[in-house]
Amino acid sequence: MGATRDAIHGIPCRTKRYTRAMITVCHLSTSRSERVVWLLEELGLDYRVEWFQREAGGAAPASLREVHALGRAPVIRDGDLVLAESGAIVHYIIERHGAGRLGVAPSDPRFAGYTYWMHFAEGSLMSLMLIALVLSRVPEAKESPVRARIVDRLEKMIAFVDGKLAGHEWFAGDEFTAADIMMSFPFTTMRRYLEGDLGAHANIRAWLERVEARPAYAKAMAIAGPDAKAPG
Repeated sequence: MGATRDAIHGIPCRTKRYTRAMITVCHLSTSRSERVVWLLEELGLDYRVEWFQREAGGAAPASLREVHALGRAPVIRDGDLVLAESGAIVHYIIERHGAGRLGVAPSDPRFAGYTYWMHFAEGSLMSLMLIALVLSRVPEAKESPVRARIVDRLEKMIAFVDGKLAGHEWFAGDEFTAADIMMSFPFTTMRRYLEGDLGAHANIRAWLERVEARPAYAKAMAIAGPDAKAPG
């Protein structure tokens, strides 16, 4: 069904099947919280987006600290629960509201790979990308050997990811899972802010085409992607 508006907040809502709870996604513009919106669209769950606009310098607004002490996104509200960290949120939603859909059970042979990519996205890939991003914004670091080492490590890591996608369509195998949602942000929104391209990494590029062809992804990006605008 189409988007509706919350009468109090003017916030986009999604009303679909499988309704169990109205989750509020505290969405910071151009941030990882787009993952949560995408997951909710894939699962067909009811949710509401509360929009927080970045300040001119890129920082999160102070009002986000009223939701969570660290003032970072993503954050969700589910009843009295306030939960941060995209990996924790994705796992929570799948298990609490998604009946395990888009997850992989421990008894499944794919479980180890699924778990690996769920954590690799933030634990290894995003942390290195953020270091590269910070160094790229420091003029004195442009010719630094430290920056050169980080860029080299990042290229090797991306090549590693590309190799792991060879032979199957999705990160946990032949079926789309939440691991693909977790791995998306580094290669979509985050890549906008880093030098280089994915020209040499055909497997990642093919995977991105499959991601972008998903209707739920397109809807989520229209609501909370890097080019989306605050409602009203």
